[in-house]
Amino acid sequence: MKKFLDDNFLLETKTAEILFHEHAKDQPIIDYHCHLPPDEIASDKQFENLTQIWLKGDHYKWRALRANGVPEEYITGSASDEEKFMKWAATVPQTLRNPLYHWTHMELKRPFGIEQLLNADTGPDIYKEANEMLQTKNFSTRGILKQMNVDVVCTTDDPIDNLEHHIKVKKEGAEIKMYPAWRPDKAMAVENSDTYNDYIDTLAAAAGMDIGTFAELCDALEKRHTYFHENGCRLSDHGIETFYAEEYTQSDLDSIFLKVRSGKKLDMDEVLKFKSGMLVIFAVMDHDKGWTQQFHIGAIRNNNSRMLGILGPDTGYDSIGDFEVARPMSAFFNRIESMEKLTKTIVYNLNPRDNELISTMLYNFNDGSTAGKMQFGSGWWFLDQKDGMEKQMNALSLLGLLSKFVGMLTDSRSFLSFPRHEYFRRILCNLIGNDVENGLLPADMDLLGNMVEDISYRNARDYFGFE
Repeated sequence: MKKFLDDNFLLETKTAEILFHEHAKDQPIIDYHCHLPPDEIASDKQFENLTQIWLKGDHYKWRALRANGVPEEYITGSASDEEKFMKWAATVPQTLRNPLYHWTHMELKRPFGIEQLLNADTGPDIYKEANEMLQTKNFSTRGILKQMNVDVVCTTDDPIDNLEHHIKVKKEGAEIKMYPAWRPDKAMAVENSDTYNDYIDTLAAAAGMDIGTFAELCDALEKRHTYFHENGCRLSDHGIETFYAEEYTQSDLDSIFLKVRSGKKLDMDEVLKFKSGMLVIFAVMDHDKGWTQQFHIGAIRNNNSRMLGILGPDTGYDSIGDFEVARPMSAFFNRIESMEKLTKTIVYNLNPRDNELISTMLYNFNDGSTAGKMQFGSGWWFLDQKDGMEKQMNALSLLGLLSKFVGMLTDSRSFLSFPRHEYFRRILCNLIGNDVENGLLPADMDLLGNMVEDISYRNARDYFGFE
């Protein structure tokens, strides 16, 4: 019987062990999509305690706490940080077979070196031990990134952001490179005219110009896009339910924008036309600057309206959605490809039923200009666990080229989430190792080891072209 979380955790064969320990484990990390706060990296923040760095903002854990009958007071409410942690410690044993059980103990092991299982009895000692380490230099935000061998972090940033924290880190010549990633979703969120107009006013101030027409909106966004590029940005990202690919004219976009700027409510046909036009405009901007565009599709958000009103969005009330995917995705990419403006692209899905659909659809639009130009992104959100990662990599392997995959990202708000890269690498090595042991792949360790190193690090390094 294997020991839980030993050096060969998740590695079922000797081949997998060799691939992980000799080829994957020590590769640097390029975390090309996350939600870490740039100001906390720029200030090299020290966290007061384990709750602040580990539980605050982590809606994965919040969902488990609620499911375990923990009152909201001990999750997002007024309870003390220590009380909140103890509720989590008591909940962890109830998460057996949920990926949270793996992640929790991997994150205690690295970077803290704590190998005790977390439960109600061990919670007080673990809390005290971790809190003491958090006050040392090795456990500041940059200290943790260095410990975890992080080379590049790409944050998620709105076009209105001034990027002061990215600029500060670059000027300091910090060992860890932090780049912005362009997330312009609010610039096309026309469903609520009041909220949208407030945002456009803020965008106008950031761009230093008036925005009264659709053409002026595009000019302002182009100015901000250029500003992001000048400050190292090489990726965009869109969080959408599915692709928007309605037919529209330039006149449609002009009139819809004037209507929403006048404070009038749009009908759904107008909303979809506007979003379709904006996705094209953003895609062209990205192409012309040589960026990579990312699309996260398939989440149905804010399902619990009462809790949305109390806590706001991104608090653990989102789930896998069920949307039409193939036709709008095909129409969107075909439109951009017909314009010869299709840049490097990564698509992440949240519904695993769409794995094979997405993998085959994306390969319709490779053109030989860039190896792995069209990427089926790694298991995302509810799928960034063993079963989800295996299914994603199996679909990609069977229908595309796993060897050109740009690998894992954290998509996390926590500085303790970097063991997700180790988790991914172990699962990758185990998949390949099992194939070797079963005679499905040759036992050529140079060939296989190089592929593992590429997927773990080099493919992302070469694909994104950071400075």
